[in-house]
Amino acid sequence: MRIVAFADTHQFHAGLALPPGDVLVCAGDACRAGDRDELDEFLAWFAAAPHRHKVFVAGNHDVCLQERAVMQDARRAWPGVTLLQDEGVVLDDVRFWGSPWTPAFHDWAFMLPRGPALAARWSAIPEGVDVLVTHGPPQGILDDVTGYRGVPADAPVDERHAGCADLAARVRVVRPRLHLFGHIHTGRGIHDEDGVRFVNCTTWEAEQPVTVVDLPAA
Repeated sequence: MRIVAFADTHQFHAGLALPPGDVLVCAGDACRAGDRDELDEFLAWFAAAPHRHKVFVAGNHDVCLQERAVMQDARRAWPGVTLLQDEGVVLDDVRFWGSPWTPAFHDWAFMLPRGPALAARWSAIPEGVDVLVTHGPPQGILDDVTGYRGVPADAPVDERHAGCADLAARVRVVRPRLHLFGHIHTGRGIHDEDGVRFVNCTTWEAEQPVTVVDLPAA
């Protein structure tokens, strides 16, 4: 399975070139302000892509999707797009799971304090998942923000590595073949560890290209 993945377009999605693949994945932050008009504009573009499957997991800028009614209506309006929020889907015998949560930072969507609240969300990720899609990264993997907006090299770990420690702990248990995420614009890249391929597929507002990755063998 070939996966074409991106995140953090923030309404600049029209500037992306989309290579061919089996599954097109957006790992969040399609919107900027996060209202319904922005969401529908993005989903119209996303749904029109030629890829056989499209998976969308919200990010902290996709504010309107926090409302259950908006999520339900978006699913009705765009049946060709699979919107995942703490749930899974099987596509061509490959098990996907998507979750939008990130550690709290200012007043954005799908954010919770570090600790038990976030850990409870990650505990819902079932074992046996092949592809995990979250908006944010696990702590310590493609999440370094040193130097970004003045973050010094001697800052505390939680400030330099903005990912979630509880997500990292759950990934070590679940061990998906592939973990896709964005959110940290400075962390773009691919990292293999303990049988898991981690991909920060941020495009930093479409300034970077999408990421194409073949699903690693089981």
